[in-house]
Amino acid sequence: MSSTVRERVSFPSENGLGDAQGVVIGDPNQYPSGLIVVHEWWGMNEQIQEEGAQIAAEGGFTVLVPDMYRGKVAKDREEAGHIMSGLDWDGAILDISAGARYLISLGCGRVGVMGFCMGGALSFAAAVRCPEISAAAPFYGIPRPNLPADLTKIQIPVQSHFGEKDQAAGFSSPADYNALKEKLAAAGVQHEMFTYPAGHGFTNVNNPNYSADATRLALSRVYDFMRRNLSG
Repeated sequence: MSSTVRERVSFPSENGLGDAQGVVIGDPNQYPSGLIVVHEWWGMNEQIQEEGAQIAAEGGFTVLVPDMYRGKVAKDREEAGHIMSGLDWDGAILDISAGARYLISLGCGRVGVMGFCMGGALSFAAAVRCPEISAAAPFYGIPRPNLPADLTKIQIPVQSHFGEKDQAAGFSSPADYNALKEKLAAAGVQHEMFTYPAGHGFTNVNNPNYSADATRLALSRVYDFMRRNLSG
């Protein structure tokens, strides 16, 4: 499989909803480092699949984009909020663990996770709750109380990315990520944080806040970070 060919897959998960689904891009024989890319609240739409393919090709990873909504894709913000409000967050964490085990079963050595918005919060939570994950790169999303995760207990390297103009208070605003940065530093978590002169969702080409420059820089940092922590 080339680094741009997408293959729809299903894999066993301990989630009460049963097997998880997703899209795999890349050949583990050629790209032995696995990377799970978790979608925003929109679901596993064409945009996140294209971004997953871009990450696989540019970064040299075998990428899994898991479908956290099991087939549902939102068409507008109202529907996205409705679908996300019904998400079993603990089940989603189980799906990330299952995805990591699946990539390892395909031949990947180590597996990292990255995600955007909702997927960013899940990536942070996976860093502490999924033992199969070796590194995490969350984008503009911090777990809320409905997604229990004591981030001070993270034992793996984390690289996070936020927008300096983000207005999502209580989730990814400057006040939120600055407080998190201090909290992680005080706990001794191996963490680096980068911020960009952009708003929420700046890596999504369909978002009005999209910034090509910020996206290019952020992804290049993720590629270097994951290569360092997933090799060997």
